Amino acid sequence: MNAPHKPVLAIYTAGYTDYDGLDTWRAMPSRTIAIEQFEPFIFLNHHGPQEFAPGNNGLPFGPHPHKGFETVTFIITGDLMHQDSTGFSSNIQEGGIQWMTAGKGIIHSETSSDLFKEQGGPVEILQLWVNLPASLKNVDPAYRGLQKQDIPALSLQEGKVNLNVVSGKWEETAAPIQSLSDVHLATVQLAGGASWSFTAPEGRRILYYVIRGNATVNGSEVATHDLVDFGMEGTLVHTLANSDILLLVGHAAPNEEPIIAHGPFVMNTQEEIRQAFVDYHDGRLGKWPE
Repeated sequence: MNAPHKPVLAIYTAGYTDYDGLDTWRAMPSRTIAIEQFEPFIFLNHHGPQEFAPGNNGLPFGPHPHKGFETVTFIITGDLMHQDSTGFSSNIQEGGIQWMTAGKGIIHSETSSDLFKEQGGPVEILQLWVNLPASLKNVDPAYRGLQKQDIPALSLQEGKVNLNVVSGKWEETAAPIQSLSDVHLATVQLAGGASWSFTAPEGRRILYYVIRGNATVNGSEVATHDLVDFGMEGTLVHTLANSDILLLVGHAAPNEEPIIAHGPFVMNTQEEIRQAFVDYHDGRLGKWPE
């Protein structure tokens, strides 16, 4: 490709925390990354990889509210039970994703299946928050879960590059999810020595996170848990895998609106945040199933 490369502005390494016994790497936001920096991508947690023993308590994310954005959860290994205040529930297995639009408000939980808690096993999960523009913050809540077989899997370069097309369009393949705000997301596996490029129009924000492995991206060295900040100019992102590597990549247009975030709510003003808490406590974000 002869397209101009997007410049690498900075590389940030996710910080570790123990979240109720769950190994967690917070990529953003952080003390060095403001919530606006990668907007509309505003939050990314990387849980695991971690081995759970038989007889475990599973994932610790019991019922909690959200409003004003979307969550996208990637189940690399393990499983994830979703339940929400609209009455929906599902169990997504390894290789699947969950896409939830919180919109005007929802209560949900993310836990492990009874089988996983009984038998144990490996867990690795990523959760990404995607901000919604003000015009969409009060859409009806919605949920869609995709198992691995529901996600188009592209094998390129004789199997050296494998692309899972989650949302938008990649390599001329439309994803099963076409988001409210034109968000394009994929996971990509490259064998060591392989290279792969994608383009995104100027002015769009790039999401590029190294789940595992080492690579050179647009001339800069990156490794496991690195989040890359690209400039808005240029269109090309080129990766050369220095080892086997797994990436989360995406692009979307920034909303260029004020962001006020407090706990599980992401709005545009402090008054909207205050009202979200009032609505939650008054039951207007939904009722948890009995």
